[in-house]
Amino acid sequence: MRQFFRKLKEANLRWVFVALALNGFGLVALYSIGSDAEELSMNSRFFKHLLWLVPASGAFIFFLAIPVRVIHKYAYAAFGLVLGLLFVPHLTGPVAGTYRWISFGGVGFQPSEIMKWVLVIALARYLSDHNLKIKSIRSVIVPILITLIPAVVIMRQPDLGSAIIVVAPIISLLYWVGARSFHIFILVAPILTMITAFNFYTFTFWIVLVAVILYLSNTTFRAKLSNFFVNIFIGLLTPVLWGQLKSYQQERFLVLLDVSRDPRGAAYQVIQSQTAIGSGGFFGKGWGRGTQTHLKFLPEQETDFIFSVIGEELGFIAVCLILLLFALLILDLIRAAYVSSERFSSLILIGIATLFLTHMFVNVGMTINLLPVKGLPLPFLSYGGSFLVSCYAMIGLAMNVSVEALE
Repeated sequence: MRQFFRKLKEANLRWVFVALALNGFGLVALYSIGSDAEELSMNSRFFKHLLWLVPASGAFIFFLAIPVRVIHKYAYAAFGLVLGLLFVPHLTGPVAGTYRWISFGGVGFQPSEIMKWVLVIALARYLSDHNLKIKSIRSVIVPILITLIPAVVIMRQPDLGSAIIVVAPIISLLYWVGARSFHIFILVAPILTMITAFNFYTFTFWIVLVAVILYLSNTTFRAKLSNFFVNIFIGLLTPVLWGQLKSYQQERFLVLLDVSRDPRGAAYQVIQSQTAIGSGGFFGKGWGRGTQTHLKFLPEQETDFIFSVIGEELGFIAVCLILLLFALLILDLIRAAYVSSERFSSLILIGIATLFLTHMFVNVGMTINLLPVKGLPLPFLSYGGSFLVSCYAMIGLAMNVSVEALE
């Protein structure tokens, strides 16, 4: 415990206060949701979320106190262990039609939540240990493979939202270690190609832009030509990939383009969420007075749409404060990574900042119909035990690597 208190004294305590403040907003919203007399009991999600703070505090203390050299030494072993855990739900049977949960002693947790930051640690070790010629495209192949393996397994659970979050840090990590912008463009371009391929004009514009960028790039003619035709091929393949999506997943994308398409079906969640946030105004309807929330029009209000609950009851000022707290935390993490003298620590800080940013961006984006609806929680606010424990573990880990050198 001496190490814990020493590091706690040296670390940026603002990260803890931000996490607790965001957690406080979440508990206020959960208490309001369950405030009906017949619902607010010890079995309510408010009290369960409160109890999850105990293991979350344990995870925070553990990852703040553990020596960084131990984290570095066992990074790959932890990655292998959690990767194995991702397969366990397939052995124990589905829960609600998915293979995401492991039940232990009556308590369930999602190994994919742990994989998000364990993968960041494994990538940080690989990218910091090897004397990579990062300017070469071959040097980024291994870290990409390390990322894609768990992402594919998670996607098969199926959990597309978590799979996207798992993939997100690889781009920022490669950029941080000096990968060429052109190589990052090659990685991102196929995703944009698939998105633009739904419309002939956007696809044509994008392909012309790809051709111009490849022409101006400092690479071989063979590489330019192969990348151009790879994007053409992916664009032509998009209708086939679209057909592989389940009908409810297709509807979520279509609703993004036209919210009036299916107001009682696929668009119902988005419409109710927008109504809740919009009706809150600047100062909200008042705590416990949200009609969309308490009349149960708003679905998944404890988890995916808790931001909408706060928008309705506490208003625009409160949601701006929440976004400000997230911005403060993420910018602090990036600043700490910038001044860090250890490459391993710096990469972990950037990876954690990316995870928080992606979670916040996707969750808030779907509540206001900027992004398709995905089952993705908001850090520290949404109900969910394993996710809350992971969030505090990441804060402890970030504080640890920011104050302790690897050696």
